[in-house]
Amino acid sequence: MNKKASSPVFIYDEEEIAYKFNEDHPFNQDRLTMTVDLLRKAGALPDSAIRKPRPATDNELLRVHSQAYIDAVKGLSSPVPEERFVQSASRFGLDTDDTPYFAGMHDITAEVVGGSITAVDLVMSGAVPHALHLGGGLHHALQSKGAGFCVYNDASAAIAHAQKTYGAKVLYVDTDVHHGDGVQWAFYADPQVCTLSIHETGKFLFPGTGAVNERGEGDAFGTNINIPVEPYTEDDSWLECFSEVLTETIARFQPDIIISQHGCDAHALDPLAHVHCSMRVYKAMPELIHSLAHQWCAGRWVALGGGGYDIWRVVPRAWSLLWLVMSEQAHLDQLEAEPQLALPQTWLDAWQNKSPVQLPSTWLDPVEDWAPIPRREAIAEKNRHTKELAMMYLK
Repeated sequence: MNKKASSPVFIYDEEEIAYKFNEDHPFNQDRLTMTVDLLRKAGALPDSAIRKPRPATDNELLRVHSQAYIDAVKGLSSPVPEERFVQSASRFGLDTDDTPYFAGMHDITAEVVGGSITAVDLVMSGAVPHALHLGGGLHHALQSKGAGFCVYNDASAAIAHAQKTYGAKVLYVDTDVHHGDGVQWAFYADPQVCTLSIHETGKFLFPGTGAVNERGEGDAFGTNINIPVEPYTEDDSWLECFSEVLTETIARFQPDIIISQHGCDAHALDPLAHVHCSMRVYKAMPELIHSLAHQWCAGRWVALGGGGYDIWRVVPRAWSLLWLVMSEQAHLDQLEAEPQLALPQTWLDAWQNKSPVQLPSTWLDPVEDWAPIPRREAIAEKNRHTKELAMMYLK
C-alpha cells in the first residue's frame, strides 16, 4: 500500500441535499447544511479537506441490490413515472410514508452511494487514513426493497466494494438508534464481514429486528453482533455496552478496515426514539473507533452519517464532533479543559431565526441540569445482561 497522508477527507457535495422525500418528511437535509456551516464557522473544515462524491455505477449497485429493484427506482425517478412503475411501487417498498418515491431519486441516491464508495477507495488505496461521508449511512434499504427513509444502501455497497476491490475484511459498526437491518441481512452469511449494531430494542422501535440472538448463519455464525438497549438508556449504560463489546469484537475479528454509521438519534431530544443519551456519547464513540482503527487496522476508517431527526439541536453538533475527532482538531483539547465550550456565535446568529426551538449554545449538553431518569439502575442492569449475552455470542 502507498504511504498514508496525514489528513482525513470530508466527502461532500451540496447536491446531496437533493436526497429529499418531501417538505414534511422527518428526513430533513437542512441538518447536513447546518453541520457543514457549523464546521466552517468553527474553522474546522478547510476547503482542502473536501472531496466530491461521484455516482455509483449500476454494477456497484448490483452488488447489494437486485436488477429489478434498480429498474424500479429508475422508473419511479421520472417526474411523471409510467403507470407500470407506479403500480409496482408497493412491491418495492417505495410508496410508503417513510420511503415514498420522488423525482430524480435514482441519480441522487446513486451519488450518495458513490460518495461512500469514494471514501472506501481513498482509505483503502492509502491516500488518506480516514474519510467521512455524512450524506451516507442509508442502512435500512434491502436487496429489493426501500425502507426506513433509505432507497439504496450505501453502507452495504461500500462494504461490498471494500471486499470485491481490495479483498478486505470489514468490521461494520452501526450506532444509529434504529437497528442496522439492511446491512445485517446483506452480510448475514458472509464470514468476511462482521456487523455490530447498538440500538434501541426492536420491541418498541422500527425496524423491529436486531435481537441479541441474531448472530449470523453458516460460516458467519458469530460475526453478527447486536446490542439492543432499553428505552431511556443513558450515557453511562450506552457507552459501557458499546465500548466493551466493540473492543472485544475487533480484537477477535481483526478487520482490515472499519466502516461505521453514525446516526445520532439516540439523543434524548430525538423525536423518533426513546433513548436518553447526551452529546457526550457522540464524542466518546468516535474517539473509541478512532483509537481502535489505529490499533487494529492501520488507521483505516470510513465513517458515514445516518439518522437524526432533531435537526436543530442535535445533528449539527453530533456530526461536527465526529469530524473533530476524526481530524484531531484543537477544539477537542478545548472541550477537555472547558466541557461547556461555546458554539461559534456566528453560527448561532445565522440559524437561530430559522429554528423553531432555542439552539444550544455549547458543544456538549448540560446534563447536570437534566431530570434524572426513573428506574435508572434497572435499565442499566437489563442492558448489562444484554451486553453479557452479546459478548458470550462473539465468534
